[in-house]
Amino acid sequence: MTNYKPTIAIVYASATGHTESLTQMVTDALVRQGVQPDVFRVKEFNLAELCCYDIVLVGTYTWMNGEIPKQLHGLYEAMEHQDKTPITGVFGTGDRCFATYCGAVDLFRDMLHATTVLAATLKVEQMPSADDSLRCDAFAESVLTKYSHHKGLLPATNS
Repeated sequence: MTNYKPTIAIVYASATGHTESLTQMVTDALVRQGVQPDVFRVKEFNLAELCCYDIVLVGTYTWMNGEIPKQLHGLYEAMEHQDKTPITGVFGTGDRCFATYCGAVDLFRDMLHATTVLAATLKVEQMPSADDSLRCDAFAESVLTKYSHHKGLLPATNS
């Protein structure tokens, strides 16, 4: 990679604290890779700012029967229809006792694959543990590797 550090937004929603904990682990993994992401609860994120980021990571939990939580619907739609094509990733928590384990992660993954440069997905069973730290490191590394391979093909956001 060059000296330029990508701008990274992590936007998440958490109902039980599980996804918030996973967000912190992903943030820590990115910091260990030498980058500092901007982290937002979805209600604090201005959707008009999506175009300002080279990388956008979404953290979600799964609602009801595999659905995206209501508070993430606006982000989903904005990402689906944005003009810029960022590097993206999605991570989330779920419960394997449901047939739609991490269904919201899958829904975001499918949309992001079609509309952005999807780098990685990560699913974690309920509350993340110390064992998930290595998985977060791999997620962060995948995202940054995808960025380094595609940055010349992406529209520039910095002069």
